Amino acid sequence: MIPPRPASGGRAPDDKTLPAPDPAPDSTQLQLVRSYGPGRFLIGDREWRQPVLVTPTATLAWNVTRADELTLQSLAALKAAPIPTELLVLGCGARAIFVPPDLRAALKEAGLALEVVDTGSACRIYNVLLAENRRVAAALVPL
Repeated sequence: MIPPRPASGGRAPDDKTLPAPDPAPDSTQLQLVRSYGPGRFLIGDREWRQPVLVTPTATLAWNVTRADELTLQSLAALKAAPIPTELLVLGCGARAIFVPPDLRAALKEAGLALEVVDTGSACRIYNVLLAENRRVAAALVPL
């Protein structure tokens, strides 16, 4: 079987392009998830092919391979963010996972509410909350 070729513009046919808020923010100022697809994200003007932590002002490589590797230590970069994060949207890949109650409690104690969803939903939720000027971050595992 021959894998599908990327469509015009370099996107694979199963990539999902997300609508931009109106007016569209300056991609050099805000980290908006522009599209996602198997093994990739387009955030701002940069393509990522690995799990990422996305905040309003920066996107960083996230040193996990699966969402169930989530720990407080793996989210340490959020503490260094210039804007404190109130809500973390966890994109788990193709489907959401169960986050143990003790980890949820530790995140809550650290001041982070947690929303656990599939990666596509996480990208959309993050963008909506960002457009509402909420203090949100996303931890995203590629599809």
